[in-house]
Amino acid sequence: MANWRIRTRLTISFLALSLLSLLLFGSYILWFFHQHSMDAATDHLFVQTQIVEQLLREKMNGPIEKATIDPEIKELGAKNALHITIADENGLVLADSLANPLAMENTIADPEFKTALSGDKGTFIRYNHKAGENWLYAAAPYYRDKELIGAVRVATTLAGIEKGYQKIQFALLSAFLFASFLAFILSIRLGRKYTAQLDEITEVAHDIGAGKLDRRVHMRTEGELDLLAHTLNTLASNLDDKIDEMKAETNKLELILSHMDNAVILMDRYGRVTAANKMARDSFGITPEMLGQHNLSVIGNSYLDRAVREAIAASAGRLIDLKTRLQGNKRVFQVYLAPITGSHCEVTSLLSVFHDITALQQVQEKQSEFIANASHELATPLTAIKGFAETLLDGALHDPNLNTKFITIIHSEAERMQRLVADLLTMAKLDSQEYRRAMILQPTLFAPLIDEVIQELSPEWQAKNIKFDITAQNTSLSALANPDCLKQVLINLIDNAIKYTSSGGKISIRSWRQNNKAYLTVQDSGIGIPSKDLPLIFDRFYRVDRARARSAGGTGLGLAIVKFIIESLGGNITAASEIDIGTTFTISLPLAPEKTTDQ
Repeated sequence: MANWRIRTRLTISFLALSLLSLLLFGSYILWFFHQHSMDAATDHLFVQTQIVEQLLREKMNGPIEKATIDPEIKELGAKNALHITIADENGLVLADSLANPLAMENTIADPEFKTALSGDKGTFIRYNHKAGENWLYAAAPYYRDKELIGAVRVATTLAGIEKGYQKIQFALLSAFLFASFLAFILSIRLGRKYTAQLDEITEVAHDIGAGKLDRRVHMRTEGELDLLAHTLNTLASNLDDKIDEMKAETNKLELILSHMDNAVILMDRYGRVTAANKMARDSFGITPEMLGQHNLSVIGNSYLDRAVREAIAASAGRLIDLKTRLQGNKRVFQVYLAPITGSHCEVTSLLSVFHDITALQQVQEKQSEFIANASHELATPLTAIKGFAETLLDGALHDPNLNTKFITIIHSEAERMQRLVADLLTMAKLDSQEYRRAMILQPTLFAPLIDEVIQELSPEWQAKNIKFDITAQNTSLSALANPDCLKQVLINLIDNAIKYTSSGGKISIRSWRQNNKAYLTVQDSGIGIPSKDLPLIFDRFYRVDRARARSAGGTGLGLAIVKFIIESLGGNITAASEIDIGTTFTISLPLAPEKTTDQ
């Protein structure tokens, strides 16, 4: 539409300029022709007046001579097709080539005669009613010895001049119309020529605005339009490069956001969720339908909403610790809220980054709990040792019966404290990344390890007259494990079974293969574990009956060590128990490859 307006303006401008030029040129030609013709006719008439003056010079000396002028004037006028009139100084007509001078009125009133009788040349154009034409009259004063004695007037018709003027008018009008037509056609062609290039530039600019940044303008006009086209091409090229740059940065940012461990949520100034990365969608269960909803509806935490409103109101970042429950699990997040301001320094949106510190919080809690439990467990034997040592120092050392009893108790407590320290060192060693990386897994047979552990613990089970029932589906059953670690697991499980099984009891050990897994169970006929305590028995320092566990020599770390080792080896351990019937521990480990086992 804009190009049509430009084309119309160009066409009208070219056409108006052409027509105005033609009009001015034609008007000047008409004026020049008319002026030149009239000047020529006037000059011709004045020449004729001079000729008449010369012819009448001898005829104007007296009244008798003046009376003979008229016939000669009529003859001269007829020969030259002129209207000649002679008047004296008073305007009285002396002779006339076309009329009787006696019948003619005084000519003093005629403008040309009036000018001539005043001593100057005079011309006038009048309409001749008899001839029905315009005539040109030219009068000149007639002197004799510098004395004005009359005037000579010569007139001729302007019909020829007017006819020629009309012909020129017609010719010029025809030329004007023809030139106007050509100017109109030329204006349209010129308008199209110039606007065609503008059309191309406009079309390319429209395509660029629509996102087709590969479009370019190709023209060689060597003018301003070529400069405009080059500038547009440069602009499109730079814009294409910038957009590619932005796309690359956007893709990079999206890649970073989608693979980062932290949940990132973008909210508007009203607290509505507008965008979220993959971690945020997975953590908080955000679906596409939730986008645009308020954060209370999406996350459902009033403390977070209050912090968001405060950060937006203060236009300043905030760092909060957010405790919530997701999918039934307790989660702790460290949330950083960063307001995003616009060009007018007003908050337009808010970026929230959720750093999951649940594991760190749990580690800190476990560390605190571990330190408290370890201190408590160490304090008990130390208190006993100190108490009995003070008793001995106070005089019981000299009593043979008491000193032996107290020293035996001190020795027993020292051994328990030694076992506790050993278990703590074992836990520390298993927690070490270097130890776990150095742990070598290899095919490990169950049967030799079971026999070796039973042999090492024979004093304990023989003292309680406990029977062992060992059942192996395959004596060559082998698991992919570390022999030393697996032996430690068997020692802890069998030692626990011996401790909590009454005299004359029974311990059963079974091993079998199932679904590429090697399984082993240790079942005793001991006191059993209450169902409420069963899920907690693998926690550090947890004991079902603390007093009874201490009397049995337990530290509360054995089963925690067992679970830690089994999981480090890529296996699993479970427990099942009934009060006064017994407890069964089942471990599963990856089965060793057949080829390795055959060797």
